[in-house]
Amino acid sequence: MATVVFLIEQWATGLYIIFGALLVLQFWRFNRAQQAYRGTQFELERGMARAVRTSALTFMVFLVEAVLFVVAIQFVVAPTIRETVGVPSVLSIVQSDGEFRTPTTAPLEGAFSIDSSGVQLGEVNPANQILPTPTLTPTFVGTIVPNSPPPVGCDTPNATLQIPGNGMIVFEPLVVRGTATTDDFAFYKFELNGPSTFGNFAPLAVDGTQPVAELGDLGQLIPSFYEPGEYRFRVVVFDTANAARASCEITIFISEPIPTATPLGTPGV
Repeated sequence: MATVVFLIEQWATGLYIIFGALLVLQFWRFNRAQQAYRGTQFELERGMARAVRTSALTFMVFLVEAVLFVVAIQFVVAPTIRETVGVPSVLSIVQSDGEFRTPTTAPLEGAFSIDSSGVQLGEVNPANQILPTPTLTPTFVGTIVPNSPPPVGCDTPNATLQIPGNGMIVFEPLVVRGTATTDDFAFYKFELNGPSTFGNFAPLAVDGTQPVAELGDLGQLIPSFYEPGEYRFRVVVFDTANAARASCEITIFISEPIPTATPLGTPGV
């Protein structure tokens, strides 16, 4: 159900155009039938014109109801589902240091050495000691599928993606991290291309109105709304002329959530 709601939200603009064109067509039929009804004296022709007029009016009422339905989906139902489904899971991912699907590789011994020539041995004042500062390990982004298609357009600082990484398996809501900025910045948005979008890039309901020049949070991605499979995911940056100035496109793999192991029994019983 959530997938249908978000597809309707993404296609809302196109649906409005289609419904508007159909409304114009039915209004034209109604006026033509009305003129035919008034311009003839034969009962048979008047009955046919009356039937066409009634049909056109009924169809116009149906189209108005369809437009109101799409408006309700776009501005009420979809935001409500996004808030109730996405926020708790995203917070749990940001604040949790849980296990990833792929274990982190153990550090190699002897990979670096520390010059201890300036370190004094014996009893010295701790305030005067020089201690080595370890290098921080880069943040691990998750399970990566090898030999994935390469990123496109991610070689400039205007649009980059750190999370998700290229080839990453996504099965839970996550915070998208990267950069999105340009001269005359207007906004940026996420787009997805895969099984649930019929092979076309479809905009997600995430528009950033503030540039992110340094590595930071861009928004959130909720994979449960889409069918499992291989997708192309990208962030596109637009300027005030509504022109795309930069983009970063990667491959992700949406999968079903990993089932949690259920204990078989209580130890000692």
